[in-house]
Amino acid sequence: MQHKAFRISGFIMVLVALLVAAATIAVVAVNVGVSGSNDAAIGVAVAVGTLLLVLIATGFIVISPNDARVIQFFGKYVGTIGEPGFHWTWPLTEKTKISKRVRNFESNRLKVSDADGNPVEIAAVVVWRVVDTYAAKFAVDDFAHFVEVQAETAVRHLATSYPYEAHASGRASLRDSASVSDELTAELRERVILAGVEVVESRITHLAYAAEIAQAMLARQQAQAIVAARSTIVEGAVGMVSSALEQLSEQGVVELDEERKAQMVSNLLVVLCGDRNAQPVVNAGTLY
Repeated sequence: MQHKAFRISGFIMVLVALLVAAATIAVVAVNVGVSGSNDAAIGVAVAVGTLLLVLIATGFIVISPNDARVIQFFGKYVGTIGEPGFHWTWPLTEKTKISKRVRNFESNRLKVSDADGNPVEIAAVVVWRVVDTYAAKFAVDDFAHFVEVQAETAVRHLATSYPYEAHASGRASLRDSASVSDELTAELRERVILAGVEVVESRITHLAYAAEIAQAMLARQQAQAIVAARSTIVEGAVGMVSSALEQLSEQGVVELDEERKAQMVSNLLVVLCGDRNAQPVVNAGTLY
């Protein structure tokens, strides 16, 4: 599991490196200035000083905000450094950079069949970030590619679980963006937790019928819209006719028998429900 690696301030180790270099130079200078200089002592001092400086130099590391370094010592994981700044850690270690910044990508437009068997095109945008550097480095081969593949799988599963649009009241559909997006986010979080990744948000960005049935689906939607509009018109017309008959009866404007009421209702419904303007006919004679 992820844990913090050993680190100290890089500036302290810069000072240590300068002291090592100064000590090496001093030893060499002392031995050179003495009569009958000891070449072996000079060689040892230079070798030791150079080795220490090389070891110190391999431990320096600079980390930017929202970045992290996974530290490995000859293949063994020794920890993660996530604090921004100039640090020094174990020398001769491999330091792998992993960004913890928020990332996002949009999936390809996938062609799948919805819950009703209709082919649809769907795409989604996923916002994510790394929260566990150990899992991101060692649990999967390429965590960014892993997230993209899992996102495509989750989008496909979501599209096959819901219809494009709900024809029955109370049934969820892909067009219910809020609930569908929440379910997509929850499923993605379960899929990518293995890679140490957290899904911040996901949204469907493209949703449409496939080209081969788009025209037929448009005709069906238009027909449904016409039926719904006609239903509203008829409901309103019936209410108007009922109100008219009640007012005529209450105010005693005219007395109508059942046959005349039926004829009046028929005429009013034709006028109110027709999609063309009524053409009045003036009857100059009797009603019959």
